[in-house]
Amino acid sequence: MRRNLVLTLALAAVLAIAVVAVAAAKFTVFRAGNLVLKADGGVTPKALPKNKLVPVTVNVSGQISAADGGHPAALREVTIDFDKNGTINTKGLPTCKEGQLIARPTNEAERVCKNAIVGSGRAVAEVAFAEQKPFQAGGPLVLFNGGTKGGKTLLFIHLYASVPAPTAIITRVEITKIHKGRYGTHSVSKIERVAGGSGSAISFNLKLQRKFQYKGKTQSYIVAKCPDGHFNANVTKAVFVDEDKVEPNYGTTTLKGTVIRPCTPKG
Repeated sequence: MRRNLVLTLALAAVLAIAVVAVAAAKFTVFRAGNLVLKADGGVTPKALPKNKLVPVTVNVSGQISAADGGHPAALREVTIDFDKNGTINTKGLPTCKEGQLIARPTNEAERVCKNAIVGSGRAVAEVAFAEQKPFQAGGPLVLFNGGTKGGKTLLFIHLYASVPAPTAIITRVEITKIHKGRYGTHSVSKIERVAGGSGSAISFNLKLQRKFQYKGKTQSYIVAKCPDGHFNANVTKAVFVDEDKVEPNYGTTTLKGTVIRPCTPKG
């Protein structure tokens, strides 16, 4: 069964590929069909200049569960448009290639692409194999700058966990500039299947912060300004799939909505 639900809630705060969002969110609990989302997040500093982009730090945490106590649907794809007053800055920042991360444990990935790290955190997945009791498998998250080329910026989210065998799971996020009224950044995230489709993320936390030097000046990976007291994010598509159903009739929940969060203009 396909359920199309429109939510005007803080969905962006609970999605790992919403790392460029420059919005502070209150703790939120909401339900979409059998899907229950709990989210928290914040940006510092809260007061930002009206006309000048400055460094910001983004913290995001979330939980995903099933209202009936069963195995929750798996997040598989997210498309979000972000406010033009917040953006990613990669000029002069070292890059990492996806091939350098494949099959590597966290410490090796960090060693190989140390200078490209832009954030860190932790995620936990619930794995539910047929005729077995579900179990949890967690591991560290590390975010790497994939560079900007041809108008497209890449971000790689690396997770290494036992599900049940040690596995490196890489989420590829493609980010492009757009000119769409309030929105200036478009992101598309494709999340790998966990444990052959038997695994679903149930919790995560992220901190995004990276300062670096370029041409003798200090730069920041995420920058923002606050000209009019709020930020907008438009979740155009967030797809959760009940992959324990029989193909091709997976149970799917598609969410979309607009998030508006305040900021404090100064100067």
